[in-house]
Amino acid sequence: MDIKAVILAAGKGTRMKSETTPKVLHEIMGKTLLGYVLDNVKNFVSEEFVIVGHHAQEVEDFVKNNYDNAKTVLQSPQLGTGHAVSMVCPSLENYDGLVLILCGDTPLVREETLKAFVEFHKSHNSDLTVMSTIFDNPTNYGRIIREADNSLKCIVEEKDATPEQKAVKEVNAGIYCLNWAKIKSAFGQLKSNNAQGEYYLTDIISWGKEQKLNVNAYILEDSDEIYGINSRLNLAEATKMMNRRNLEKYMINGVTIVDPDSTWISEDTEIGQDTIIYPATYIEGKNKIGKNCKIGPCAHLRGGVEIVDNVKVGNFVEVKKAKISSNTNVGHLSYIGDAELGEHVNIGAGTITANYDPLSKTKSKTILKDNVKIGSNSVLVAPVTVEEGANVGAGGIITKDIPSWALAITRSPLKILENWVKKKIR
Repeated sequence: MDIKAVILAAGKGTRMKSETTPKVLHEIMGKTLLGYVLDNVKNFVSEEFVIVGHHAQEVEDFVKNNYDNAKTVLQSPQLGTGHAVSMVCPSLENYDGLVLILCGDTPLVREETLKAFVEFHKSHNSDLTVMSTIFDNPTNYGRIIREADNSLKCIVEEKDATPEQKAVKEVNAGIYCLNWAKIKSAFGQLKSNNAQGEYYLTDIISWGKEQKLNVNAYILEDSDEIYGINSRLNLAEATKMMNRRNLEKYMINGVTIVDPDSTWISEDTEIGQDTIIYPATYIEGKNKIGKNCKIGPCAHLRGGVEIVDNVKVGNFVEVKKAKISSNTNVGHLSYIGDAELGEHVNIGAGTITANYDPLSKTKSKTILKDNVKIGSNSVLVAPVTVEEGANVGAGGIITKDIPSWALAITRSPLKILENWVKKKIR
């Protein structure tokens, strides 16, 4: 059965205290909250609809520039989550598959969790399934209210809940699976008779019960996955949670993380076996690191980095949008950006690939072929190519292509003034 996704991303996110960035475009290790949610469904749904509202243009631009299979739908004014989903009704008027509804501020939910949720929905012949979980402190979450026989009755938002209902620890995880053809008419019948005067998505549960539909709840065991981002404090906590599970995954798969407490690695980074990640290393964005590499300490990979086997990226090295081939060393205190390094290349300390022209605002590429050696404190002014086997002397400023097996030197001749210091002291 076909599946489409609806992602709620129209909220203002007042508690984020941000005038320029909508909540769903705040980042965790170089990737937006909305990006995580989109990536977690793109592999098993046929189409994604992102509901936009606050800072709509910025969110629309992000989706358009990064996701070919996603569309944005404007919600204006924002009259609640039920109203938000109703915005896709015209696009899905004749659709007869499943619709998966998610929140754009829950980046920790896993793809495998969502697939299991959909399978639960199918195997129980559900018309409507809501995901729930158990929280010791359920404050601010909608409560799952069950019938006497333990079946699902309704969801009550905290601001509308009685003291007895607030004591319930099972909460709404904010993720739904709907048989669209049977549920779509609910969105024209929701009412706003609640404390906020909004149309709640949660009210489709009681609507489904009234229509004698098969309504179920799927309990998520790992409640961390639906941790929502509503403030900078939440953002920091979610970042820690995501990093912890990322590091565990890498270590289980044969990567040595010397100090997990000071190491940060994005979930979109691949790392081969027997690679060692040293302390205070920060790896963000999408990268691929091979086997038997040594990264850090205090290294920073900024995304778009491919590192092949047996490579060393050492102390205080920054790498961005670069490929580093096997058996190459970038020892320390260097910047490698928009570059391609061949095999058996050695980069001396303090080497810079000067890739950015501030006047034209363009970035150009540095190419170092196999067996190139770059002396310490050199600047490679892109676009530039150093051919196979060439050497650049320490302190070189390279603005032209260097032919194979040549030596390039740009420093002035050394002058020694005998007894200069003694004369000055006198």
